[in-house]
Amino acid sequence: MPNLTDPKLISGNANNPLASAIARRMSMHRGMSVDLLDARVERFNDGEIFVEMYDNVRGEDVFIIQPTSNPANDNLMELLIMSDALRRSSAQRITAVIPYFGYARQDRRTKARTPITAKLVANMLVEAGVERILTMDLHAAQIQGFFDIPVDNLYASPIFALDIKSHFKDQMEDVMIVSPDVGGVARARELAKRIDAPLSIVDKRREKPGEIAEMTIIGNVEGKTCIIVDDICDTAGTLCKAAEVLLENGAKEVHSYITHGVLSGPAVERVTKSVMKSLVITDTIEATGPVEAAPNIRIVPTAPMFAQATLNIWNGTSVSSLFDNETLGPIYEGLYTV
Repeated sequence: MPNLTDPKLISGNANNPLASAIARRMSMHRGMSVDLLDARVERFNDGEIFVEMYDNVRGEDVFIIQPTSNPANDNLMELLIMSDALRRSSAQRITAVIPYFGYARQDRRTKARTPITAKLVANMLVEAGVERILTMDLHAAQIQGFFDIPVDNLYASPIFALDIKSHFKDQMEDVMIVSPDVGGVARARELAKRIDAPLSIVDKRREKPGEIAEMTIIGNVEGKTCIIVDDICDTAGTLCKAAEVLLENGAKEVHSYITHGVLSGPAVERVTKSVMKSLVITDTIEATGPVEAAPNIRIVPTAPMFAQATLNIWNGTSVSSLFDNETLGPIYEGLYTV
């Protein structure tokens, strides 16, 4: 049954532009104004985080928009403290909208005496009062099982499919989707199916962590416009190397579509100097100045999808319906011409 209260949004400091865009989109979808709650999120001189709500949230359905991107620890603590403040202010339900779920790469023990930090973060969020999670492209889908509360995991592939059909409409017969590793095949296959394109795989062998000894292409990429698809681009070393190997194997050109542009350290410089024609990322992580200035990096919006998903959670309707082109297309109408 639909909630009788209006949805309330609040943003931490991690990605204010995305939070504002979600609020604007929700206002468009509802036909009435949806504003971010007035709150103070600041730090004491020693870095300690303090949160104060200025608006009354008693009995309200509140959505905290806060990716746990760099600085991951600060942004995670902001999210936890905001949730605690809302719980103690008698909010009816607290949903954490985490466009980029940090620590997701630590979802299993890869060697002895290591943590499963993704599970620890899940426990902390629930303990802080979060009752539902809305995120996008979890690094590993099984992380949903770390929570004993509902988790809605959105996918960027429907948005990427719209973007690819728009930007490559004159060469769709030559497009080939490429998974950068065996672990990402399911994600790449799903996008390939959406745009009716063939699939190739980059198989990489490591001698030791962080160093790639050999890359092998599974599939014929000769004369193809290759599109590498992945969920995270951190330092971009593997991505740029994969692009080089694809061109060496006869690919016509290489583009990349990555959900979360972490782009730390030398990543932007590597991408700018790489053989890739373009790197397309979403705005789940706020873009830095160098990212915005990079000539071959382009950002696609996720606010329309997050706004509609938030409204669907609020009014008790399907979130998975957003994975269908018939539903998502109208939401992105005006942004893409296919």
